[in-house]
Amino acid sequence: MAQDVLCEVKNCHYWGSGNKCTADRIYVVSHTGNTAEEQKETDCKTFVPEGEI
Repeated sequence: MAQDVLCEVKNCHYWGSGNKCTADRIYVVSHTGNTAEEQKETDCKTFVPEGEI
């Protein structure tokens, strides 16, 4: 399991200093079913805009 999850989306509620994700869990989905061939075929569903929680 990854020790550090990095994120550069500074307006996410879970963004932390040093580009660290502070979420307890990360949920990533594929646009193409259960697999993906390229990064652009995925999305982080953990994202929550700052101030919405």
